[in-house]
Amino acid sequence: MAKLFVPGRLCLFGEHTDWAGHYRTMNADILPGAAIVTGIEQGIFAEVEKSSIFEMTSEAPEITDMWQDFSCRMNDTELKSIAKSGSFFSYCAGVASYMLEWYKVGGVHIHLTGMTLPMKSGLSSSAAICVLVARAFNILYNLNLNTMGEMNIAYLGELRTASRCGRLDQVCAFGVKPNLMTFDGDEISVTSINVKKTLHWVFGDLCSEKDTIRILADLNKSYPFASTEGDRLLHEALGVRNHEIIDKAIKYIAEGELELLGRLMTEAEELFDKQIAPMSPALWAPKLHHYLNDPEVKRLTYGGKGVGSHGDGSIQFLAKDAESQTQLVDYLNGQGLRVWPFTIHPVHTVRRAIIPVAGFGTRLYPATKILKKDFFPIPCADGMVRPVILILLEELIRSGIEDICLVLGSEEERIQYAEFFERELTESHLKKLNPQAREYSNRILDIGKHLHYVYQRDKRGFGHAVYQTAEFAGNEPVLLLLGDTLYRSHCGKTCTLQLIEEYERYNKLTVSIHKIPAQDVSHYGILSGVWEDKEKRILNVSAMTEKPKLSYAEEYLAVTETDGSKGYYSVFGQYILTPDVYDQLADDIREADEKGDMTHEIELTTALEAVRKKNGMIGVRINGEMFDMGNATALRNTVIHFPEA
Repeated sequence: MAKLFVPGRLCLFGEHTDWAGHYRTMNADILPGAAIVTGIEQGIFAEVEKSSIFEMTSEAPEITDMWQDFSCRMNDTELKSIAKSGSFFSYCAGVASYMLEWYKVGGVHIHLTGMTLPMKSGLSSSAAICVLVARAFNILYNLNLNTMGEMNIAYLGELRTASRCGRLDQVCAFGVKPNLMTFDGDEISVTSINVKKTLHWVFGDLCSEKDTIRILADLNKSYPFASTEGDRLLHEALGVRNHEIIDKAIKYIAEGELELLGRLMTEAEELFDKQIAPMSPALWAPKLHHYLNDPEVKRLTYGGKGVGSHGDGSIQFLAKDAESQTQLVDYLNGQGLRVWPFTIHPVHTVRRAIIPVAGFGTRLYPATKILKKDFFPIPCADGMVRPVILILLEELIRSGIEDICLVLGSEEERIQYAEFFERELTESHLKKLNPQAREYSNRILDIGKHLHYVYQRDKRGFGHAVYQTAEFAGNEPVLLLLGDTLYRSHCGKTCTLQLIEEYERYNKLTVSIHKIPAQDVSHYGILSGVWEDKEKRILNVSAMTEKPKLSYAEEYLAVTETDGSKGYYSVFGQYILTPDVYDQLADDIREADEKGDMTHEIELTTALEAVRKKNGMIGVRINGEMFDMGNATALRNTVIHFPEA
């Protein structure tokens, strides 16, 4: 049985541009639609499992009074009939009928355990339930759909009902975070937006009348070609002016400029009132503007605007802080509105990194008897010869990492690092260096100030070594590098920074990946999944398999490339570990200890796979190459080729 959560969604900026952008199929002068849409904290919780039929049950206390359990055979005619019925289950049946028709799946049992998402309040509860059904089939029947695929099927399933949903709604598939959606004719793309500071939002149902059908009918009269001045102004508002607002909003959210973001909400509403609202009498919204201009509301907020199709349907505000958010909710509820707070949290910037270097380096013996392998000298492109560990640390510092923890095997090993990173050269040695080298000696000392140390006294596996850094990680995301691997970027960003930036978009366990030849799969841990983006850089990982046979990899682990060929991907040697990885490692260690098995190795891969199953994992295809030096052949290759510019 799998546990699922799908949030509701709210359009922050760019309403109406989803359908307007579709008209590019008829008029190329229309700009693509663009909207910022976020998942919210309120949503639907469920447990799902395979079944011989399609059935939905509930114990969710929020909907006890209105709920009746539902079941239906997995029969195309029956499902489509229910989809057209107009009942709550019509949405679910619409998606199920699509799944049956195109994927020949069996049934599912969806058991709702909680529903904090209010219905018929502009937060797309229908889209959320459609995504939930699509995701249940995807997971239970291993359909290998990416998030975009789930979103599209939820949309197509809802179209099989009497509903005529917009293309914004199903973005709730992407979770509780803001996303940029673009609508270029029939093409839709979704890109996560970075969040710098906490955004305290308030959403309210104005409890008034809104004629969405009339609004859309009136506005659509101006498309695909503008024939009047009003039409031209509408095209401009949903086109070039909207793009200006979207660009500013993305910038303000990423930079934490909350006051400017609030002003932009007010600016967007003023544009709507001036160039869009005059095109439909149904957009007259006295109640909306009453609360936008309410002095008490203004005191507590940076700005506000309407929601979705507008009219007197719903309203949203950016509160100044958490206390103001609470006060605003209480005030508006007291005015007779139905109001909900939700908070958009920033992604923690990755500030810390760990490098396990406790291993003996058996494959490089006898050199490792006298010199740890992370101190092996490597010629570099600038003519200097650096130890491996220094090259790694410089990569981290260039990528914005502030603190680095080295996992050593014992306190005695610490002496070598202290000698290199903390002790100044003698005056006689400094005099022998040229000015550039003397300056570089100070840089080494500066790097040493970023270092911390922990010790793995009991050699119980790689995962056990990583767990020694749990206190250092401090319940924040932490970057993990391997101590015997070097990296060289093929673009202007370090390999590490490429990984960090994608983590900040997806906010989940993230690993770097690279393509390997098919004949080598049995030597690596292989990741499989589906691409999240058109460029095929971001892999939604669905499985991790350690050193599989080629025959197994060909059947189960191949990733489809742009040209339709099969590709195989392994970890590139860099990971961003989320706090739940440490929680899982703690559970694994505790379980081994309770069994009294102190020789059992705690593997990181096992913990990563457990976290992936619960919360997902993102693989990032790095634009660069890595140099492994874990054995003599690899070391020779690194010494020869790493210095190449």
